[in-house]
Amino acid sequence: MHAALDLAMIGNCQVTGLLDTAGRLVWACLPRPDGDPVFCALLGPNHGAAHRGAFAVEVLEPHGHVQVYVRNTAIVTTLLGDAAGNELRITDFCPRFRRRDRVFRPMMFVRLIEPVRGQPRIRVRFSPCRDYGNGCADPAVGSHHLRYADGPTCYRVTTDASLSAVLEERPFMLDGALAFIVGPDETISASPLAMARSFLRRTRQYWEEWVRMLALPFDWQDAVIRAAITLKLSTYEDTGAVLAAATTSIPEAPDSGRNWDYRYCWLRDSYFVVQALNRLGATRTMEGYLRYISNLIGNRPDEELQPVYGIAGEACLEEHTAPAFAGYRGMQPVRVGNLAYAQRQNDVYGALVMAASQLFYDARLANRGDASLFRRLEQLGEQAAAAYARPDAGPWELRGYAHVHVYSAAMCWAACDRLARIARRLGLGDRAAHWHERAAGIGAHVLAHAWNEARGSLVGTFGGAALDATVLLLPELGLLSGSDPRFQSTLAAIERELLCGDLVFRYRVEDDFGAPRFAFTTCSFWYVNALAAAGRVPEARDIFERVLALRNPAGLLSEHIDPATGEHWGNFPQTYCMVGIITSALRLSRPWEEAL
Repeated sequence: MHAALDLAMIGNCQVTGLLDTAGRLVWACLPRPDGDPVFCALLGPNHGAAHRGAFAVEVLEPHGHVQVYVRNTAIVTTLLGDAAGNELRITDFCPRFRRRDRVFRPMMFVRLIEPVRGQPRIRVRFSPCRDYGNGCADPAVGSHHLRYADGPTCYRVTTDASLSAVLEERPFMLDGALAFIVGPDETISASPLAMARSFLRRTRQYWEEWVRMLALPFDWQDAVIRAAITLKLSTYEDTGAVLAAATTSIPEAPDSGRNWDYRYCWLRDSYFVVQALNRLGATRTMEGYLRYISNLIGNRPDEELQPVYGIAGEACLEEHTAPAFAGYRGMQPVRVGNLAYAQRQNDVYGALVMAASQLFYDARLANRGDASLFRRLEQLGEQAAAAYARPDAGPWELRGYAHVHVYSAAMCWAACDRLARIARRLGLGDRAAHWHERAAGIGAHVLAHAWNEARGSLVGTFGGAALDATVLLLPELGLLSGSDPRFQSTLAAIERELLCGDLVFRYRVEDDFGAPRFAFTTCSFWYVNALAAAGRVPEARDIFERVLALRNPAGLLSEHIDPATGEHWGNFPQTYCMVGIITSALRLSRPWEEAL
């Protein structure tokens, strides 16, 4: 049904969906983003018609299509034409707006179909699956709706279109606007078309107002806005969790076996997401995320932190395969769950302390950090100080072996360093001295053991020899400056060995699945920021613009990119990558005062 990850994302912080360039809904999970993939054509169900697992509107004798986001919103429009010159517009969105003094964000997808020119003949294919592709969802037919209740999720589609035409997939003339509302198994009292238009107007107003409140850089505003909206859509507002991506099992490279389920909340990724949105002034995401991690810590006060949890805080994410799916382009396995939850990844302590730090500095926030929160964070600091030199699976979640990873150790240092700063902010002189001493000792140890004299560079593991792109983040963390000769030498080594065109590999050595074949997208933004930190700003700007040009037609990025072709691979859209757009744009943009 599609040749690449040229997909657009819709959502409302309760559900998300992915549309291909022809306007087909090819991925959506219900009742929440980690649920059953009701629309799953992206992963190719093994049985049934080619369109199984999709919600498609097809014109007979198709002749071209154009898809765009409505400016500054999460609303997608797709124009479809036919050979006779007829044309229709599909508008897709998930309702999100304020109602009764709270945000209305139901488990709902709304599709509005309108003729633009002539009277095109169309066919509607509504073919949901259930139980991870193991069966077709069979509806009970109502007067104006189809009810699906034979799977783990009950929902209905309400429409003013002919139900017979939809069920039989029979072509009909589109001589007026139609609406489809896929949502909870509840009666809709209003006309579907009237409701769709009302919800569209209010959802558009919501997103336009949300964007209007962002503190944007002068340059690259459209890219930053799209990245910010995508990050917002990647949150599960009910709990405050941040998803790493909307999908599972899009392989990192063809037939690589590197197919993982990313529909969960990684503490590392989430920190970078909330930090990026904070810098744009969108602070509510951080407040929600801190509620999420407070519940994690409060529910398991004596347990070590996991690197990843379910979006409702579930600790156990047992991994299994879904054999009913052929996989993306026929590439199995399709995995559900993620065994990374059982790994030791010591950077999580720094990620949580750094995420919480803004509570002590940002006067915009309703709930400010205080001595009580500081004492709770100190517990994480003690765990970081004890763990920094212990082997772990590292930020790349290696499954076959463990090392003392420089990035993990540096994040443990960051936990102690930020606690010292917070203590000074609170006027707690003795605690500030304690954490400053801890941080100084850990920082010196990390830099001494990360340096490989023979290579003349910082490396990925204590005493190791292999380069790793995560060391590009050390100036961002504050462990050393971008002008430090050790970092300058490391940057040169990475350019020789990990850089491929404008893209950066995370490492080149073999791991559990062999050597990586494609570049890890966000590493290129780390490289851009490292160039800026090293004083090479014009070069950084040029590379940043070329990397931005690799975004898909909707302005989104996947986890990996093939340097030879620019094709996207890996789970999509990856929040880590969208963060990179924001952080690099903020760093490299001209100041408003100088540009105007």
